[in-house]
Amino acid sequence: MEKKTDKPSSHKLAYIIAGVAVVVIAILVFMFVSNKQEYRAVVAEMNEEKVLLTEEFQELAFDYDSLHSNNDTLNLMLEQEREKITHLIEDLKTIKATNARKIREYKKELSTLRGVMRNFVVQIDSLNRRNEELTQENIKYRQEHDKISQSYKELEEVKKNLDKKVEIASQLETRDVELTGLNSKGKATKKAKSVKKMRLCCTITKNVTALVGVKNIFVRIQRPDEVLLMASKDDLFTYEEQEINFSASREFEYGGEDVDVCVFYNVADGELLSGNYTVDVFVDGFNIGTSQLTLK
Repeated sequence: MEKKTDKPSSHKLAYIIAGVAVVVIAILVFMFVSNKQEYRAVVAEMNEEKVLLTEEFQELAFDYDSLHSNNDTLNLMLEQEREKITHLIEDLKTIKATNARKIREYKKELSTLRGVMRNFVVQIDSLNRRNEELTQENIKYRQEHDKISQSYKELEEVKKNLDKKVEIASQLETRDVELTGLNSKGKATKKAKSVKKMRLCCTITKNVTALVGVKNIFVRIQRPDEVLLMASKDDLFTYEEQEINFSASREFEYGGEDVDVCVFYNVADGELLSGNYTVDVFVDGFNIGTSQLTLK
């Protein structure tokens, strides 16, 4: 009777153990499935994080491309940073998303590069502001230079006008200009054949603005056929920046007051013609008087 009682107890224990085993297996399966799903979720999240990190590097590369400077050294440094970012993007594509250590290193590098870029932005802004300041200063300088140049030109023009007025004011003048033919006895004559000398006399008038001292008077006498009477082709003086011939000349002392001056020209035999003669008087490079004489 005891043996019959033990047998059912053994079956019951086996059932209990089997039930526990099923429960444990179910729990293990559940945990495995849950862990697998969680792992997949983590992997997916890490893949997404890698994609986002790659996009951030690409955006940073684009930001670097937008930076420009007029400084060659700064441009070289920018180019080096652009190349560095390009290499990092290429390297990032090759690592696994589950390589958490590498991902952390790239995040750290991204943060560093952003800091470097902010520093570049500050430097470029500073250079741009300085360039703008220099540009404005240059514009201001050019304006001031143009203004000074214009003022200088105006002053030069005023000076020229003043010099011209002074020159005109200091120009000597004459009155009583008279050309006379003299015979061999020094008497006045109007017969061309009898004239041995021609005398030009005039009065240099008072001028307080003219320079005083020893001056030269030059006389040009033209025959009726407009041929210049002259002793030598080497007899020259300067008039209007040209060297021209004169008939006769002499020195005289000018003290700012009226002074009478006479100049003589020795006539060569057969040199004179009948008709009207014109005489021009020059002092200090100016034509200061003229007169005529008619010989028969």
